[in-house]
Amino acid sequence: MTDTQSISDHWGKGDVFSRLLDTMKLAGIDPHSLTVEQLSPVDHFHARGFPATVELADALPIKNGDTLLDIGSGLGGPARYLSKRFNCNVDGVDITASFVEAANKLSALIGMDEAVKCQHGDGQKLPFDDQAFDGGYTQHVTMNVPDREVFFAEAYRVLKPGAFFALTEHGLGEVGEPHHPVPWSADGSGAYLMRPADTVAALVKAGFTDVEVTDTGDKYLQGYNQAIEAAEKGKAPIFGVHILLGEQAPQIVRNAARNIAERRTHPVQIICFKPK
Repeated sequence: MTDTQSISDHWGKGDVFSRLLDTMKLAGIDPHSLTVEQLSPVDHFHARGFPATVELADALPIKNGDTLLDIGSGLGGPARYLSKRFNCNVDGVDITASFVEAANKLSALIGMDEAVKCQHGDGQKLPFDDQAFDGGYTQHVTMNVPDREVFFAEAYRVLKPGAFFALTEHGLGEVGEPHHPVPWSADGSGAYLMRPADTVAALVKAGFTDVEVTDTGDKYLQGYNQAIEAAEKGKAPIFGVHILLGEQAPQIVRNAARNIAERRTHPVQIICFKPK
């Protein structure tokens, strides 16, 4: 099995869309009258979920009518949110075929399949023309990227001069290796964490400038601890990301929090630009 295939299988196996539909019904959500907001507890499948997407969007210079690229688009939640908020078109690419299928079906359910289009592909070899996008972003994807320099070079290639590029990730901390399982890896395989300073260096090498790094560790730790507390009190939502994390969800969340607290991981948000 290739490394790409093993990473893809880690994130989503089987019929993800049917699993989501079944859980919607259990939660009393009508799939025929879905909204972007109703999907948000599940389709922002990254640390802190929907609130993290909103905060990133608040910091980005997105203009009405822009064409954006979502690398590692998952179930399409961030792409749909940005498309609706900014009246823009978003192309997504993801290595997990079951996520791509679910993303496109969810977009069709809420009438956004013309504005948001996802396809199966690898961020290290993007299936897009040079200078095609006004901006690009990737949320908690780079932890699974073997060649960060190639990944950033591809993002640089497909962005227009002056375009922004943003990423959020769990960087490697200063104290040992992370405890596993974590959201991006069950046992450390397929994980390629880098210290934030090394990620910045790779972005600069690719040609990006005006690199701004924001430490998000405290917010992510608070988010994980809130999820742990809700689960312990039996208040976890029926329709939530645990659907996708599986049986190990409680341990995954606890380890994610512990790794931040012990400085084994260092979550950051990074925004930079392709020079004009």
